[in-house]
Amino acid sequence: MFFTSKSDLSPQEFKDQLEATEGTVIDCRTAGECAGGTWPGAQQLDWLKGEVHEALDGLDKSSTYFLYCRSGVRSAQAAHFMKASGFSNVHNVGGYNDISDLAE
Repeated sequence: MFFTSKSDLSPQEFKDQLEATEGTVIDCRTAGECAGGTWPGAQQLDWLKGEVHEALDGLDKSSTYFLYCRSGVRSAQAAHFMKASGFSNVHNVGGYNDISDLAE
C-alpha cells in the first residue's frame, strides 16, 4: 500500500488536541534523526526497526496518539498499522519540521 505524507492534523490542530487530550506523542524516526531534536516528552519508536510493532502490546488502545517522522510518510504508515491493530485515536501529524516551532 502506498502512503503519502499528508497529515491528519495541521500543526496547530495537533498542539490544540495534544493539550486537550494529554495524548502520547510518538516519534517514528531513527535515533540519528532524533539527535537533531524531538518533541518534548515524545516516545521514540523507530518505524524502520519495527519498534512500533514491538511496542503495541504495551500501549493503551483507548488512548490518543500523535505520530510524526521526518516527512510524514513513516508516521502515516505507523498510524495506519496502529489503526488496523485496533487503535482508534491515532493521528499522523506529519514531519518534525512542521511541528518543531510549536514545542514549548
